This record gives sequence, C-alpha cells and structure tokens, in this order.
Amino acid sequence: MKVGITCIVTPVEWSFDELLGNCSRLGYEAVELVIRDEGPLTLDTEASRLTALASQAQAAGIELASVALLCSPRIDIMSNDWNVRQTSLGTIERGLRVTQGLGVDTMLITPGSLGPDCHYDDAYFNALTALRKLAPTAEQIGVNIAIEYVWNWFLVSPLEYRRFLDDVDCPLIGFYFDTGNMVIQGYPEQWVKILGRHIKKVHFKDFRRSDYSWQPLTKGDVDFPAVMSALRKLGYDGALLSEVDAGTAPFEETAQAIRQIMEM
Repeated sequence: MKVGITCIVTPVEWSFDELLGNCSRLGYEAVELVIRDEGPLTLDTEASRLTALASQAQAAGIELASVALLCSPRIDIMSNDWNVRQTSLGTIERGLRVTQGLGVDTMLITPGSLGPDCHYDDAYFNALTALRKLAPTAEQIGVNIAIEYVWNWFLVSPLEYRRFLDDVDCPLIGFYFDTGNMVIQGYPEQWVKILGRHIKKVHFKDFRRSDYSWQPLTKGDVDFPAVMSALRKLGYDGALLSEVDAGTAPFEETAQAIRQIMEM
C-alpha cells in the first residue's frame, strides 16, 4: 500500500508542478487527480498533455492512483430527467477517456441524490440502467468506474450497495470505499467485508459521532485496526488516499498518520 492524497482537498491554486513537489515534500507517494472545469485537468485536456502529465508524475516518483470527476454540470444518473441523465452519461464517458489518457485505472463518481420528485425505486432503476450503458465503454478502454457512498440517502447499507453492484454485473464498475462516510450509520470495516471484490479504491477520513464532526485520522470513531485487517483479508494493495483537508489536520501530519495506520 502507498500513502496518498486526493486533490479534492489540496489547494486548487497549486499547479501540477506544485502538486507533485508538495506531495513529495509532505510524505505522499500517490495522488488522486480531479477533473474540474478549470485547472491542470479538464475534460478538454488534450491527449498529448495527458501523456506529459503522466510522465511528469512518474519522473517525480508519484503514482497517479485515480481520478475524481468533479466538473459541472454535476453528475446525476439517478435523475428522472432524461436530459440530465444523458448529459451525465456523456460527461462520464469523456472523463473515462481522460482517465485512460493518464494511464490511470479508476475514475471516481457519485451517482446524484434523491429528492421529492425522484423516488428511491426510480433512482435505483435510473442509476442501474445508466451504469449498464456505461459498462461497454469501461470494458473497452479498461478503466474502472468507482461509485462512492455519500450522504445522498441512497444505498445506505453495505448489503444494499452490494446488491446494486451485483445487479450492474460489470467487473469494472465497483465501489469507492471511504472510511469516514458511513460512520454515522454503521461500521466501515463491515463495508469492506461485505462489498469485498467490488472495492476499487480507498479514501481515508475520520468522523466523530458524538458531535457530528470530521476529525484527524485516528481521532474519531473509525476503527482503523479493524479496517486494515479487513482490507488485508480482501487483498487490497492500492493507495490509501487521504481526504482530510488541511483545516482538519496539516497534510504532513495526515501522511504520518496513514503510515501509522498501515502498521496496525
């Protein structure tokens, strides 16, 4: 495993050069890049530039572990609006090709959110149908789509998430495990056991139930020894990517905390 960080929490002002230099200096070995509307990586980044970015990271000794799709309009494959779903599908397909151009094997998405006009069963059907449409593209170019559980009132248990991914029935469409996101409703290590082979990548965060707050790693209610035991039993050997922002804990301290967790 490697100590990593997602660019979801790094300053958007950092250039790609600064990102690589700062990650190395702060003790990180892997990064998750983010596709945004502006910045070093967008949906319109040319293939030659993607190759150059990948080569630059390799020369710096930094693994490009995954890519998060966070551009606008926001992805919503659960929506009852056909146009919204079609736009989302197009954006995801473009993101997959950017990810492929970087030589990265996994792209993170969130599926959208429930609302008063989008009932749970409709959202399930819409998201399932959309992901089945995306499966051939993912398989053709060899890039995983990893769906993260977020507080969107959808697929709120590991059993339900496993059933959903079993229904999608594509080995390249799986789960993005985040240690902090399910603490308010359960135990992260149980998600690892139950989701098993569906897990593609891992975010590290920590959360404290008593005051509903994000915490530095090991200072909240995540049982990291249990999480690490479950990941090892699964055979996971990818990067452990911090999503702890600098306001919660300094980046260097978080890198040190991940190293300590890896020894648990």
